[in-house]
Amino acid sequence: MIELKNVKKKFQDKEVLRGISTVFETGKINLVIGASGHGKSVLMRSMVGLIDIDEGSIVYDERVLDFENYDQTREIRRDIGMLFQGSALFNSSSVEDNVEFPLKMFTTMTREERLDRVNFCLNQVHLENVNKKFPSEISGGMKKRVGIARAIALNIKYLFCDEPNSGLDPITSRVIDNLIKEITEKFEITTIINTHDMKTVFDIGDNIVFIYNGSKWWEGNKSDVRKSNNNELQEFLTASYI
Repeated sequence: MIELKNVKKKFQDKEVLRGISTVFETGKINLVIGASGHGKSVLMRSMVGLIDIDEGSIVYDERVLDFENYDQTREIRRDIGMLFQGSALFNSSSVEDNVEFPLKMFTTMTREERLDRVNFCLNQVHLENVNKKFPSEISGGMKKRVGIARAIALNIKYLFCDEPNSGLDPITSRVIDNLIKEITEKFEITTIINTHDMKTVFDIGDNIVFIYNGSKWWEGNKSDVRKSNNNELQEFLTASYI
């Protein structure tokens, strides 16, 4: 579980996050939605420790993310996996090497142990016989799956996904959505997805937070979204289908 308590952030005179409080639950798909420029990306970057907040707190299972407490911040980051919008694979490295990278950086595993873990993670995303291929040799959807395998390589507790369906066709997008949901539930991960994909919202949104003008403007689940009388949320949903 990740809990935000009155999180605020300013850049010069611009208030970007205006006292956001919410809880992202373990084993659930937690979605953050909203138009560009309303604070979603700043919120996500703050949660993974890339931006220090001005007020409030971000709590990871009773551990407070505190830049002044280096050891605890490092411990929390060790439990975080990231799936980037463009997959962010190393083009000059094989699929195997990409997934192995965090294991080499952050563990004392032997080479054999690392390869066992790599193959386990690739199996979780239904990829076989691609270890020696390079990113240029696989499809966009496969790159996303390799990105997920790398994100979970360290046996993480928290998974952050930034626009995971960006650049994918509708069918492949659903494959990625279902895969993220499957892994979240199987390994009891706290998953937070930053998305504009309304199909994702209606298909797998367990908890949904709508950010508007830096504030938490609405919160609910996929069943509540269409029934909400929140004008800004409905305008966002309508615009997303145009």
